[in-house]
Amino acid sequence: MAKKTETKKMLRITLVKSAIGYSETHKATVRALGLRRLNQSVVQEDTPVLRGMLRKVNHLVLIEEQGA
Repeated sequence: MAKKTETKKMLRITLVKSAIGYSETHKATVRALGLRRLNQSVVQEDTPVLRGMLRKVNHLVLIEEQGA
């Protein structure tokens, strides 16, 4: 019997708006996502924790799904 290979869904997160002028918790969330500069992108595994972080700063980031 062949093993089932699990492909993890990945998300590309791009910072498109500065966190200046927003609360300290929003700034900390952006940093925790690994974003430092405008238009910088990171690829993270799609998890419930990550989705919660993205929901908090959805007005600052662009989220794209990567291959499945």
